[in-house]
Amino acid sequence: MATHCCDQMTRQVELVCDQHPDRHDCPDCLVEYSPELREYGLLIHDGGTSSLTIFFCPWCGVRLPTSLRNEWFTELERRGIDPWTDEVPTEFRSSAWWEARRI
Repeated sequence: MATHCCDQMTRQVELVCDQHPDRHDCPDCLVEYSPELREYGLLIHDGGTSSLTIFFCPWCGVRLPTSLRNEWFTELERRGIDPWTDEVPTEFRSSAWWEARRI
């Protein structure tokens, strides 16, 4: 489990709503954390699953960790995996791939 910058960020990314099984449908869920990309985003409540990447915590102001989105795609490409059409290995669906490399 990831350690976040402050208690409020932890509450936000771990918020589970008993009325909305999908966090993207819940107006109380504001922030998502993508462990495989080490990326935080503000949820866009427009009926989809979009988010807007953020670089600083809205509550404590700390700079958030650098996203590993480019490295994730680069590593999959290096292995000959197309994440849009191929099955993504289990390690790349969590933080395991970058934690093992201590990125």
